[in-house]
Order: sequence, then structure tokens, then C-alpha cells
Amino acid sequence: MVAGELVQQQQHLREDIVEPDPLEARADTDTRSQEEADERDRMLPNGGEPEGGHQGEQGPPETRLYRRRFLVLLVFSLYSLLNAFQWIHYSIITNVFTRYYGVSNERVDLLSIVYMLAYVPLIFPATWLLDRTGLRVTALLGSGLNCAGAWLKCASVSPERFPVTVTAQVVCSVAQVFILGLPSRIASVWFGPREVSTACAAAVLGNQLGTAIGFLLPPVLVPYTPDDVDLTGHNISVMFYGTAAASTVLFILTVIVITNRPPLPPSQAQAVLPDSPPEDYSYKQSILNLIQNKAFVLLLISYGILTGSFYSVSTLLNQMITACYQNQELNTGRIGLTLVVSGMVGSILCGLWLDHTKTYKMTTLSVYALSLVGMVVFTFTLNLNNIYLVFFTAGVLGFFMTGYLPLGFEFGVEITYPESEGTSSGLLNAFAQIFGIIFTLIQGKLTTDYKPLAGNLFLCTWIFLGTLLTALIKSELRRHNVNMAANSKHLQALQPDHLSPEKKTNTLEHLPSFSRETSI
Repeated sequence: MVAGELVQQQQHLREDIVEPDPLEARADTDTRSQEEADERDRMLPNGGEPEGGHQGEQGPPETRLYRRRFLVLLVFSLYSLLNAFQWIHYSIITNVFTRYYGVSNERVDLLSIVYMLAYVPLIFPATWLLDRTGLRVTALLGSGLNCAGAWLKCASVSPERFPVTVTAQVVCSVAQVFILGLPSRIASVWFGPREVSTACAAAVLGNQLGTAIGFLLPPVLVPYTPDDVDLTGHNISVMFYGTAAASTVLFILTVIVITNRPPLPPSQAQAVLPDSPPEDYSYKQSILNLIQNKAFVLLLISYGILTGSFYSVSTLLNQMITACYQNQELNTGRIGLTLVVSGMVGSILCGLWLDHTKTYKMTTLSVYALSLVGMVVFTFTLNLNNIYLVFFTAGVLGFFMTGYLPLGFEFGVEITYPESEGTSSGLLNAFAQIFGIIFTLIQGKLTTDYKPLAGNLFLCTWIFLGTLLTALIKSELRRHNVNMAANSKHLQALQPDHLSPEKKTNTLEHLPSFSRETSI
């Protein structure tokens, strides 16, 4: 009896246990997964959808590339070109302007140094304005002030009006504050992940081309005629009025062409960012976050050293060449042209290489080290009484030193994402201007009191230090990792750094954990 009752109880227990339906279990799992996915989407900026577009139920935000991006890039590059032309067109014919205005070399050098002096205190309000109002207002200020300065220079063509030309150059120097930090912003906002580095290099290219034309045209348009002041004044007028007319046309094009951003973002890295700073956005906190980023601080110093060295060499090139070679003013301009044009080629090649490989740290370090080699070779071959050798060494120096400029911008954006591209680029340029001022003053003094060799050796020492600092930078490609994560659907929600601490929970960023520097 007992055994029979136990058997009956076990049978009743089996009947009471209901086996789960596999279809129902799978449906419950799918429902929970969908709810978790919806919760993650609600944590994204704009609910996971870009402005003007719709996100698929499971797919990444919608992105699109517009043909207008090339026109935006072209207009910006051209007015940046004219601003750079107005920076250097005094220094490359220093002897002409010292004779015409009756001033010293140092006062003409000041017309180039003022570009660097103006940038440092104005970069913070300029980048704040860029973050708050967007690309269009900043572009209009840059192009408009450049145009105003160009027309004011036309009124300075008289031997007693040197203060007027100084005022005009100050206006142009303020304009460049709203220009130099835009290449990385234009590239990020308008161009896709496979072309962003090339676009940044092309935007920087415009400024470099302006410097190249500033080396080439002034010696041709304003030849040295010390015995004919009226002819010199006429030649200067031709150069100034031509620059003013071109600046006016480009200002009109800026008004027509440049807008803040396209209707749809060009990349996933842009799609997950808010279209405008939230109310709790803290510009001060953003600056503090950049300064606390050790990799970015090392990049700030190393970028400042190399770019400041380029500014110093460009400003003092006329004095270095004329100290070693007599009656070579025209070739001085051609050497300067060679310096910059070769750098333009280097910029484009480096941009293409970065878009293809994403090896930011290795490329930046290699170009920096080769810039040091180029500077050493240029230093010890300058006084060998062979002007053609100077053309070659200047070309090698320019290829690497000028080609480094967009590398620094793009590397800075990668290691500081999602902070504003304008803010990181602005700080890089600020350090470049600071080092440029210091290096130009010291190298100019060494060149005047001793020989160009002393000034160039001074720069070589600092570039060597910059190479060591670049080697210490820890590379973490944050922006690239976001684009890669979107393609593989592995976005991770993390707290942003650019909001004030008490507001961080309202907005999220997406920074996946991939390898630090990857090749694709």
C-alpha cells in the first residue's frame, strides 16, 4: 500500500508540472531584448535619430553625404587662402616695405607677428562662439573681417601711413582667429568617415596655398625699386586692390554657400551628437576636460613647437636667404613657394593615408621625426653657396613640416572626441601662435646678431624635444571607434565629459572599447 501510494503521488506531481512552450519562451526573450534596445535608444541624443531622418527599428542612425560639401570646402579654402596671403606678403619683401615706409626690419616683422599675438587672447571667445552659434556665423566673421582689412590696406598706400597698414593687418589677424580652427569642424560636420582626414587636409591646404602665393606674387608685383617711391607705391596699390576685390567676391560666396550643417549627418560619430549644445553645456568644463587629457596636452606642446617653427622660418625666410645670398629677393619668394607647395603635397598624401589606415600616432610621429631631419639638413646646407640646393632642402623641409599641420588637427579630434572640434583645433592653434611668437623673436635676434645658423640650430633643438613628446602620446581613436561600433552595432552608452558635472546624467555619448589604434 505504501509503495502504491508513493507511485500515485509521483504520477500526480508529473501531471502538475507543465512543460514550457519553446515558442512562448522565445517570444518572451525577444520582447525583453526589444525593451532593452528601446531603452538604449531613448538614452541616445535625439532618441537615437538624427534631425531630419528616421532610424530603423534595429539599425544605426541615418547618414548621408551631400555634394554641397565640396562647395563649402572650396569657398572656405579660398578665403582662408587670402587671409594667409595677407599674413606673409609683408615679410617676404621686407626690404621693400622698410624702404617705402621708412621703418626697421623689426617693425615689418611685427606685421606678421601680430597674427600670432591676436590669436592667443581671442581664441577662447571665438571657439565659444563657434560652439554656441555654429559654423555659419564664424565663417561670416572670418570672411567679412578679412575683406574689411584688405580694403583698409588700400587706404594705407603712402609713406607716412604705416600706422594705417598696421591697423589693417590687425583686422586681418582678428579674421584668422575665425578661420584657423574651422578645417576640422568642416571636415567632421560635412564629410564621411572615409574622407574626413582628406577633407581636413584640403581645408588646411587653402591656407598653405595662400602662404605659397604670398611667397611668390609679392616679389613679382612689388619689385625692389628703392629710387622710385611713386612706382613702389603704385605696385603696392595693385597688390592691395587685387586682394580686396577677391576678398569681396569670396565674402559674398560665403554668405550664399556656407551653412551650419547638412540636413542629415555624414557619419555615425556626428549622428550620435546633439545638433546644438544643450542648455546645461559648459564651455569652461569642456576646456578643463581638454586640459586634463594628458595625451592632448602632449599634443598641444608638440604641435605648438613644430607649427611655431614653421611660422618662424616663414617669417624670417627673406632675412635668412639675403644674409647668405646677395640679390636673390626673387628667388627668396620662389624658395618660400617651394617650401609651402611641397607641404601641400605632403598634407594631401598624409590625409589620404590617414583615411585609409587610421594610424594617427605612427603617421604623426614619423612626419614629426622627418621634419627634424629636414630642419637639420636645411640648417647645414643653407650657407654652401648653392641656391639650387636650398630649393631642394626647403622642399624636403616643407613636405614634412607643413604636411604635419592637418595631422595635428585630426589627431587632436580623435583623442578628444566628443569635445568640439573647434575647441581642440583652437587650442592647438593658440599654442602654435604662442610658440611662433617666441621662436620668431628669438630666432630673429639670433639671425641678426650672429648668423642664420644660430637661429636654425635653436629651432632644431626644440623640434627634437617635440619629437620626444610626440612619442609619449597615448593614442585612443575615439571618433573612429564610434563609427566602427555603429557598423558592427556595438554602441555603448557612457557619460559625456563636456557637460557640467551636475548635469551629466541628461545626455549620453557612445564610446566603444576597441583597440587603441587600428588599421582598416
